[in-house]
Amino acid sequence: MDRASSERSKKVRRLKLTQSKEGEMEKAKVFISFDFDNDKFLKEALVGQAKKEDSPFEILDGSLKEAAPERDWKAKAEEKIKKVDILCVIAGEKTHKASGVLKEIGITDNLNGEGYDIKKFQLIGYSDKECPHVEGAGRRIAWTWDNLKSYLKK
Repeated sequence: MDRASSERSKKVRRLKLTQSKEGEMEKAKVFISFDFDNDKFLKEALVGQAKKEDSPFEILDGSLKEAAPERDWKAKAEEKIKKVDILCVIAGEKTHKASGVLKEIGITDNLNGEGYDIKKFQLIGYSDKECPHVEGAGRRIAWTWDNLKSYLKK
């Protein structure tokens, strides 16, 4: 494989759910972007749902603690996001102001501009609280198991 083909194959991501050898659907790979300081338990709830037998998705990784003293935070986040089909932004009360989430959305947009195909959507974290729209994070869906399964099977 020449270098150009290798680069294209690295960059082209697909959401298609393909048949495995056993006839099971391959699960969509998801990166969870969330407000690390306020909504960590929502991330844990989504990780739990991904473990269900009928889940059409698997969690590959989630937001990094941006405030951590890592100078290479952005590079680490980019490497993790490159490996997924979907960026799921869990929209909580303060997510629209969370700098790490906004940077992860920007990283995803940059990767898509380079030829990746990473789908983005917002999962509304609370049904009883105001969860403002997160700019650039894609379509918003209410967090129910049926909604999530239906959306991620597309």
